[in-house]
Amino acid sequence: MSLQLDRRQRAMLAEMGIQVFEPPAAGGPSAAPQDACEPARAGGTAAMAPGATKTELVAARVLAEPARAGEAASRPGGVERMSWDELAQAVAGCRACKLCSGRRNTVFGVGDRQADWLIVGEAPGEKEDLKGEPFVGPAGQLLDNMLKSLGLGRHQNVYIANVLKCRPPGNRNPLPEEVAQCEPFLRRQVQLLQPRIILAMGRFAVQSLLGSTEAIGKLRGRAHQYLGVPVVVTYHPAYLLRNLPDKAKAWADLCLARELMRPQPD
Repeated sequence: MSLQLDRRQRAMLAEMGIQVFEPPAAGGPSAAPQDACEPARAGGTAAMAPGATKTELVAARVLAEPARAGEAASRPGGVERMSWDELAQAVAGCRACKLCSGRRNTVFGVGDRQADWLIVGEAPGEKEDLKGEPFVGPAGQLLDNMLKSLGLGRHQNVYIANVLKCRPPGNRNPLPEEVAQCEPFLRRQVQLLQPRIILAMGRFAVQSLLGSTEAIGKLRGRAHQYLGVPVVVTYHPAYLLRNLPDKAKAWADLCLARELMRPQPD
């Protein structure tokens, strides 16, 4: 007995990169079956470039999943071609994950859109959700002081963004699927800004940018790369408020970032 799939089922499998063989109608041309476990060809979820990060693989899987009821237009397409204003509007209207149901404001980012420095944090907290701006409250004050020590400011050659654009309930840790849904927005912000240095603050910012699960302590002290931009790993200001001795390590990370910004001799 042959398995006959309706149009919706065939479309779902096609979106997942799986081609299912169905026997042809009587007298019709035959086609060779394809193993459902065979990696998808170009256009499918498994057709990722060699060396793709874990975050990119999760993003590909999530984006390939059929939309659930009521989520048909959850996130507009063409993010990679959006201007700053179009991107901000897309974030404000995004309903790609459940975080949209509990937010007061999306937290797009703040600062100089021609800045050399990009600061990437993890996710908005309660104060950020209320104000719609990243890094406010005590952690934001510490960040402002850290920037001031370098002769920088929140609106002076600095742009600040988070991995997530909506607050997780109770300030819980971001979930992998939430990071994956927001990743195209952060990627486009980096492409538009074209910073000279990225300062990744906190575990989830580091994991999203570098696709690494290594501890921050093992990733500090050297330059990494994201879209060709040097990345320096450091602790989140909220962590530093609870672990004062590590402020000296964070200062060393700032000095490394400043050193990478200086013109290199020929």
